[in-house]
Amino acid sequence: MSAPISIATPMPSLRRRLAAFVYEGVLLFGVAVVTALLFSPLMGQRNAMNDRWGLMAVVGGVFTLYFVYFWSKSGQTLAMQTWRLCVVDLQGQALSWQRALLRSLLGWLWFMPALLLASALGLHGSAIYASVALGLAVYVLLARLHPQRRFVHEILSNTQVVTQPPKAR
Repeated sequence: MSAPISIATPMPSLRRRLAAFVYEGVLLFGVAVVTALLFSPLMGQRNAMNDRWGLMAVVGGVFTLYFVYFWSKSGQTLAMQTWRLCVVDLQGQALSWQRALLRSLLGWLWFMPALLLASALGLHGSAIYASVALGLAVYVLLARLHPQRRFVHEILSNTQVVTQPPKAR
């Protein structure tokens, strides 16, 4: 993505962005499975509970590399390409790898507060899922309160998601 995207480009709706988020989750599930299939034999993992923290760290690292690579290369992950969404800075420029890394790390704000709270409260089983669902709902509500419907991680990283203009034929 070499040319800046006009700030006049329409902002995508929150619903459209959340649909892309769900689709991204489906793709990331596949990435996690492939990562686990490589990790397990390389680390001699015979039981899923052995070295699960190592596996989670590697999967988290692979997710981070995935986002940083795509956002700094083209401004779009695979799911964002499908939904014609693009991540840019506030001036409409492509993200540097440093800003893409910051955005990716701040993206954990979707889940981490709820997971940390569930851990602090000693929640187990379905209570953890309920905690995460509530945390996601609060995160989306905060975006709905922002005038431009930007999420907390976007505000903190000075990035935004815009609709990708149609390609010239």
